[in-house]
Amino acid sequence: MAENKTKPTKVSAAKYIDALEDPQQKKDCKQLSKMMRAATGERAVMWGPSIVGFGTYHYKYASGHEGDIMIVGFAPRKNQISLYLTCDIQQMAPLLEKLGKHKTGKGCLYIKRLADVDLEVLEQLIQRGIEEVEQKHSVK
Repeated sequence: MAENKTKPTKVSAAKYIDALEDPQQKKDCKQLSKMMRAATGERAVMWGPSIVGFGTYHYKYASGHEGDIMIVGFAPRKNQISLYLTCDIQQMAPLLEKLGKHKTGKGCLYIKRLADVDLEVLEQLIQRGIEEVEQKHSVK
């Protein structure tokens, strides 16, 4: 069975965020970090070289593949911020309709800047993602 590539590291998440070049993205990531820490009660941990994650849970698929991953997290990218909130972001469609300017993938939410979205709705999305993980998996 292949080993997970995305693992927690010893790199400081705060230093990683502070090193971001785009001042707006740095400000937004600091705010996201505060929001996710408040929602999870967990400190920020770097997962791989570019994902800031909060909390940990263990998953196991029917195929037998299993591992540990963050409960929620985000990754600053060149033109957007990727938010990891759930395995299936489309299940949150009613909240997404109220969020503001965003894009989605299967499990990711993409935003350009926090000013483009309703922060109360984003907090609800983060909380829903946490609740989904707690209901389906063993949270550490």
